Amino acid sequence: MGSVGFSLLTITICIMSQQLVNSLDNGLALTPTMGWLHWERFMCNVDCDTDPNNCISERLYMQMADVMVKEGWREAGYEYVCIDDCWPSKQRDANGRLQADPKRFPGGISKLADYVHSKGLKLGIYADVGTSTCAGYPGSLGHYDTDAQTFADWGVDLLKFDGCYMDWTLLGEGYRNMSKALNKTGNSILYSCEWPLYEWSYKQPNYTAIREACNHWRNSADIYDSWSSVKSILDWSADHQDIIVPSAGPGGWNDPDMLVIGNFGLSHAQQESQMAMWAIMAAPLLMSNDLRDICPRSKELLQNHHIIAISQDPLGRQGYRSIKSNSLEVWERPLSRGRLALAVWNRQEIGGPQGFNPVLLPSWKICHPKCNVTQVLPSYKELGVLTPDSRVVVKVNPSGTALLTISPVESHIKKNQNMQWLNTPLKLKNAAL
Repeated sequence: MGSVGFSLLTITICIMSQQLVNSLDNGLALTPTMGWLHWERFMCNVDCDTDPNNCISERLYMQMADVMVKEGWREAGYEYVCIDDCWPSKQRDANGRLQADPKRFPGGISKLADYVHSKGLKLGIYADVGTSTCAGYPGSLGHYDTDAQTFADWGVDLLKFDGCYMDWTLLGEGYRNMSKALNKTGNSILYSCEWPLYEWSYKQPNYTAIREACNHWRNSADIYDSWSSVKSILDWSADHQDIIVPSAGPGGWNDPDMLVIGNFGLSHAQQESQMAMWAIMAAPLLMSNDLRDICPRSKELLQNHHIIAISQDPLGRQGYRSIKSNSLEVWERPLSRGRLALAVWNRQEIGGPQGFNPVLLPSWKICHPKCNVTQVLPSYKELGVLTPDSRVVVKVNPSGTALLTISPVESHIKKNQNMQWLNTPLKLKNAAL
């Protein structure tokens, strides 16, 4: 680890030995959802008279769908084009159904869904479990069955269900009822919840119940286009990992909110950190940016197939923070075929790159007798076949992340023995590396 000294905090990670709770059985989100969502970048801009290119209208989503096909986003795995708040009319129609704002969505949501589907993509929409959406549009309380059937009739493929203007003691009932209503339509509609986000202020949410109802769920505060916001979400996720990590797996995922890569607030190293850490956390990759005008480096990062492969790994284990020091953190994610992904995050925002030697990690046992190591970030590099005695120093930029994948080389040692550490509770106390 160069000149940097480390000690392990008192950590108890029992997550790998726990059985996943039952997931929502709709056959969706077997790997983390990938797509585009309007909120962080475009918010509630409904002024189509003076800002027609950026207002919440059918034009915006059609243009994003066009770009996703033309610029390789669909091929990279981003398949959902998602509408957030501020799309509806302020009133329901005469039959009590939600309706899109007629000026901004003259063709209605059904026409927009047809257009998105014609591009080989899927459409997501937004609603709220309470009396109103967060921006004051009609909520779904008292209309769960009607709204679910409306979304199905329109051809919607994903519902983001917010939690504003709802008695917190009724949140669970509301989210479960909408889950049942969606399933009752017979359509495949991915269900994105914000249930735990609104309960944490009052009590620890029941993640068994949440996973049984939802395909993914928001836990922490809304993301902003700032490094402090990204760090706060990572800190929250690490501080609560013993609670939230066991709930994640195929069919249901913890959602730390949108990718803000390609916007204004993050340096390139910080963008790399968000992408790497979202992949390690098995988080949905829902971009909120302007794909019509995105810098080439951000586009290359978001479409990096090595990082996406980690995100979409079929084993479906969420990664977790295993080591924290004054300035460096190590996050680990078990992958399929006995492999491991490592993210080394440099929290220091001054000076130059820091050196890190992954050979000193307890999880380096995966390399007995040898392993193949690939550096994915900050640049792709094959580090070759290594052993437990190899010395490798990885450079990690300030506020950046080094992302590695480690693959055991087949030997006379059985793979299940080689990987036994992954299924053993990790209990480390003040052990110096």
